[in-house]
Amino acid sequence: MTRPSTEVVLCVNTGSSSVKCAVYRINDDEEHLLDASSAEGTGAATLTTVLDTLRHLDDRLTAVSHRVVHGGPHHDRPTVIDATLIADLRAVAPLAPLHQQAALEAIAIFTDRYPRLPQVACFDTAFHRTMPEVSWRLPLPRALADQGVRRYGFHGLSYEYIVTTLGADQLGRAVLAHLGSGASLVAVQNGESLDTTMGLTPAGGIVMASRSGDLDPGVLVYLARELGYDPARLEQLVEREAGLLGLSGTSGDMRALLECREAGDQAARMAIAVYCTRIGMQIGAYAARLGGLDTVVFTGGVGAHAPAVRTEACAGLEHLGVTIDAARNAAGAPTISSESSSVAVRVLETDENVMLARHARAALATQAG
Repeated sequence: MTRPSTEVVLCVNTGSSSVKCAVYRINDDEEHLLDASSAEGTGAATLTTVLDTLRHLDDRLTAVSHRVVHGGPHHDRPTVIDATLIADLRAVAPLAPLHQQAALEAIAIFTDRYPRLPQVACFDTAFHRTMPEVSWRLPLPRALADQGVRRYGFHGLSYEYIVTTLGADQLGRAVLAHLGSGASLVAVQNGESLDTTMGLTPAGGIVMASRSGDLDPGVLVYLARELGYDPARLEQLVEREAGLLGLSGTSGDMRALLECREAGDQAARMAIAVYCTRIGMQIGAYAARLGGLDTVVFTGGVGAHAPAVRTEACAGLEHLGVTIDAARNAAGAPTISSESSSVAVRVLETDENVMLARHARAALATQAG
């Protein structure tokens, strides 16, 4: 069946703490945002609330495109959704418990609401499938790698948007930092993922809002053996009670923590310090991995809107050629590095939804032959 030259795509991004939807009209000549809506929260009720605000576009839709966090070992590109794919996504749901089930619920809701519309799944893991084995292998027996226990990496749609917007040549050897409720960094070379912080699941890597990031595995063994933590309790701890929330004891929201620090809250001060220190350390590590550094890009809700975090994350990186212009940074300028900086430090709002629209159009055109 021939696809229309212009697709009107409803893009669905079910995150760990919010639901965002947007409708794009897209063809060879334009990518036009028709409308968008979002809401804090998760689950069917939140999604339905968001969709109701876009109902006036229902009769124009030609496709639905979903951000799906985990593609597992078998899916490395956007794919038209069918029963086989649904089964595969269910199988890897334990690897992204905060996200995968929400995406599956959204797909089911759309199947009922728009039964004639094709749906496309776009995987956050796909961007990282270019990583060499030295990056994706975990230091575990090969038999486990053969069963899919490996580093996958996430935030791929966001990183892909940054690369396609700025261009691989302009980025050069780059570290991209997606800092939001979930947070990760990626080392990019020739526009491709060379290494990334998140691993088998989105709980790994740097400190996040309520996720721990990397831990000594002995911590989890100790909690299980000595304190009786079962898998469900461990998951609750590392996914919902750790990170900035665990460190501060009050909040995982960076805006709130910055306000608390300003008011003299020492726990908030420590939480922010740990967060920024880990980001800076990771930038340094990836500079070594890349053999040098040309560009650093901050994106995501925190990365694009928290100048203090950018300043503190880059503190101590002057020896790598990273220096920040305070006025540019405070203003949220597109380039916040100083004139003397040999590394370009950029701030760019990401747009995962437009990537969903692009991928849906391409996948449906490929299927149509």
